[in-house]
Amino acid sequence: MPATATVRLHPVDLARVASVGLRTRRVRAALSALGIAIGVAAMVAVLGLSASSQAGLLSEIDKLGTNLLTVEPGQTMSGETAKLPKDAVPMISRIGPVQNVQSTGEVTAKVYRTQYIPEVNTNGLSVHAASLGLPAAVSTSVAQGEYLNAATATQPVAVLGADAARRLGIYHLIPNQRIWVGEQWFYVAGILNPAKLTPEIDTSVLIGYESAARYLNFDGYSTKVYVLSQPDQVTSVYNVLAATANPATPDEITVSRPSAALIARAAAQSAFNGLFLGLGAVALLVGGIGVANTMVISVLERRSEIGLRRALGATRGDIRTQFLSEAILLAAIGGAVGVGAGVLATVAYAQVKGWETVVPPLAWAGGLGASMLIGAVAGLLPALRAARMAPTEALRTA
Repeated sequence: MPATATVRLHPVDLARVASVGLRTRRVRAALSALGIAIGVAAMVAVLGLSASSQAGLLSEIDKLGTNLLTVEPGQTMSGETAKLPKDAVPMISRIGPVQNVQSTGEVTAKVYRTQYIPEVNTNGLSVHAASLGLPAAVSTSVAQGEYLNAATATQPVAVLGADAARRLGIYHLIPNQRIWVGEQWFYVAGILNPAKLTPEIDTSVLIGYESAARYLNFDGYSTKVYVLSQPDQVTSVYNVLAATANPATPDEITVSRPSAALIARAAAQSAFNGLFLGLGAVALLVGGIGVANTMVISVLERRSEIGLRRALGATRGDIRTQFLSEAILLAAIGGAVGVGAGVLATVAYAQVKGWETVVPPLAWAGGLGASMLIGAVAGLLPALRAARMAPTEALRTA
């Protein structure tokens, strides 16, 4: 008896056969695919939003500049707060690659909108003496009014940081606008735009050094120095700042780079992605269970089809391939819908925030691949069960 040649279905025909069960049971298939779609959408959105937010933050940092360094007093050997020498600013300005040096000094005074507000309601605001070129050094500008000048820096005149103005309820300057600082009135000359690299400026009320000494008993010591260096010399300037600011005790000086702190914060935020990815993986697993349940019921309902196909010459491998392909196709459809939903969510949120839209290949390719893998695992057992059915048994129990 001549051997019977094995005939394999063309991939197009296999896809059409595999889709029969999905097309005839659309509601069940859609509900099963929904679980896969939700899981994949969550994973794609988490990775996409994380990448987009980091890209937006890094782009913003590049625009603001990464050449800003700050100098602050640290602690003495006895654990007390150290002080910057009063000649620290002129000493730092002598460093060759340094382009701009500005400073602020903390003033022990409270600020309120009026003198009738209880003392405990400080709104988290602070008062600082500030040098005249501070806005340019911290990459901000005046939103309303004017910044301090040589004349107003000697008078009871203040400039508000962006958050300080909001917390004081001052959104628009009016003539002779005043605030209550250190038990006396100060006129408000201007309001600053947000200082992204130096958020402490946003919550500060800034006055001149001479004004602070005259009206608020300021001791004249700077508590923070802002240094702009040439972009290609940042590391070199960083290495000599402490010794230049305080040659006697450089260990009592703290030097930092605000842009590096923001980058570190972005990296720390990405650590939370694991939690959300885990939630997406749980949803994907639940979706896989739904696919497995759908395929098990499909095998039971289609026993007559299985018996007829076996009687007409289909091998066990053909039956197994059909049902396994059906499970993979169902999961792939859910994965594709999930990828689309995740990408749309990323694009929409990034546009609202003004970020560059970034969807890493790992997000969409990994989501689609994971869904197909889940489908293959979920459909394997039902496919094997369908393949083991004998033609006579399948037709008899139909």
